[in-house]
Amino acid sequence: MAATWSISTLDRQLVDGAHTDVVTVIHWNVTDSETVGEGEEAKTYSGRCYGTVGLAAPGDSFTSYSDITEETAIGWCKTALGDDQVTALEESVANQIAIEKNPVTGTGVPW
Repeated sequence: MAATWSISTLDRQLVDGAHTDVVTVIHWNVTDSETVGEGEEAKTYSGRCYGTVGLAAPGDSFTSYSDITEETAIGWCKTALGDDQVTALEESVANQIAIEKNPVTGTGVPW
């Protein structure tokens, strides 16, 4: 299992000083899944975290909106979140899968 990062959308300021289309907020997803068993007995467990992160002004490192790739945006996102938060989010997704595989709570009625 390895967490997968993706970007659902980018918010941008259309004009910001000398720059246009400046990305200000990144909407991100972190997902992972694990399939246990084979054939009809196979069951897939999954986890997901999502959120947004604001970006600092681009300064001298401005990238034109049309040149931004998802890989670039993921890098910006992880940098803005910081290593500790990135690790915590990936661990949260892994924990969701572990709990789904081995539940610790339940709901329902006894009748």
